[in-house]
Amino acid sequence: MGKTQPARGMRDFLPADVRRREHVIRRIKEVYERYGFEPLETPAVENIETLLGKYGEEGNQLIFKILKRGEHEKTGEADLALRYDLTVPLARVVAEYGDKLPKFFKRYQIQPVWRADRPARGRFREFYQCDVDCTGTRSPVVESELCAAASDALTALGFRDFTIRLNHRQVLAGVLDAAGIAADKHADALVALDKLDKIGREGVEREFAARGILAGSGESLLGFFENLVALEHAAEFVVDERNESLQEAYNRAVLGRLVEFVGDHEAGARGVDELRRVVGYVAAYGVSDKIKIDPSLARGLSYYTGAIMEINVPDLAGSLGGGGRYDNLVGMFSGKDIPACGFSLGLERIIVVMTERGMFPEDLERSAADVLVTVWDEDSIKDSLAFANQLRKDAPALRVDVYPEADKLGKQVKYASSRGVPFVVVIGDEERARGEVALKNMKTGEQRTVGREQVADALREEAVARP
Repeated sequence: MGKTQPARGMRDFLPADVRRREHVIRRIKEVYERYGFEPLETPAVENIETLLGKYGEEGNQLIFKILKRGEHEKTGEADLALRYDLTVPLARVVAEYGDKLPKFFKRYQIQPVWRADRPARGRFREFYQCDVDCTGTRSPVVESELCAAASDALTALGFRDFTIRLNHRQVLAGVLDAAGIAADKHADALVALDKLDKIGREGVEREFAARGILAGSGESLLGFFENLVALEHAAEFVVDERNESLQEAYNRAVLGRLVEFVGDHEAGARGVDELRRVVGYVAAYGVSDKIKIDPSLARGLSYYTGAIMEINVPDLAGSLGGGGRYDNLVGMFSGKDIPACGFSLGLERIIVVMTERGMFPEDLERSAADVLVTVWDEDSIKDSLAFANQLRKDAPALRVDVYPEADKLGKQVKYASSRGVPFVVVIGDEERARGEVALKNMKTGEQRTVGREQVADALREEAVARP
């Protein structure tokens, strides 16, 4: 016998799993559509050249490649691949259908992606992304709108304790340059700096040295970030007279420190100004308290060019989502300069956290049916089917199941109980002759006789069938 488990890093979703997933997707879609975003779907399979070279060296290694088929299979070459994310397919679509799309194309896309990663807790080879993007404008209004939409989506799901960390690729470059880090050592410096919480200042200094970063430059960079940590913990900033929140005051203070440190670094100064505008526009959406400027945020994908964002909740390794501006990606396909910015919520992580915290509504756990119609004997099967059909017409919201065999009545009732079905309909010979049914409440054990035409109304009274 063959193995029955799914492939490593892949999962089967049983009914309860699917209900939770559909609940999360429905809430996210509702929010995205309230902001004027339209749905898009793209194929699971892309031409391999569409994907290669868009995600950096590490990303190239994680692309699921598909070998050529038929007589070409023996070459061992790949010409297709499973999509790695939803952003590159969007860029391809904008390049392909540019003239048919709106000037500002606002789309959301909720589909699975595949990565040949090492499976681990909360990390899968097949997983869904919930993306929302806007192409056609460089305005920071887009970044603020994405932050607001992501915030509203998480709030609609019941999250209260999340933070959207905000940074800018040019600000990051400006800080590293100002500290004297050589351009070819920027990535090394960020990798080492990311370990500050775990290994402390001395550990990071040792790592800097091992990666060939000059001691003076490393000291300058560490000093800047340690000052920001001190700023946050000592609350050295002052809330001004414009009814600022503590978070807004902190962000303003960080922007001030960035201006001082970056100095006349042109791209860095421009990035700081863009961050300031994003924070200002976010205030108009009323979600300022969720935004935290974090100059250490880097995000790995190589196609980001401007603002970058990441959502974190306490006690969760990794993020619930992230994104940023990628103004050059569409041009790689179209040859035209088409700016773009997007955000992706991680469906799997959201579901894990919501499950652990008991955040799903109770009615998601309800049974698959509201009422089970039993079968009295072989001769009455057609009558039970016809009654169930009429019941569905009389109460379209009612979920009606029929026991498929002429079994002992006790077994049928026991089956309903095992599935959590709240009501059972029994149509014996006597009930059929009188045009009635016996309606049994499985929770209370109470059974009463009801006219066939009144069953839908009786169930509505029990708040089972919604009108």
